[in-house]
Amino acid sequence: MGTQYKTVMMKPSDNVAIALMDLPQGTVVPVACEGHVQEVQLVQDIRFGHKFAVKPIAKGAEILKYGEIIGRASSEIGMGEHVHVHNLEGIRGRGDKVESRVQ
Repeated sequence: MGTQYKTVMMKPSDNVAIALMDLPQGTVVPVACEGHVQEVQLVQDIRFGHKFAVKPIAKGAEILKYGEIIGRASSEIGMGEHVHVHNLEGIRGRGDKVESRVQ
């Protein structure tokens, strides 16, 4: 019997999923969300608790996890790539990234 790889993706709009165990490079993992299952081949090792792209993400695009924007892609991110500080720019809590609402 093969290993049952575990991941989580909460919202269909998410473009990343989370590894619920260490996942080896080259593995094809199932990612289920609201009854839909897709398979993603991992480009790198993904450590427990880390994110990986479930679809290509363009440089500058928002990164969505659990239905929330957690940052922007600082470079192109391919499907199955590790998503972390090397290719994700956090924008939460940054006053310089908040648009002015003054009119």
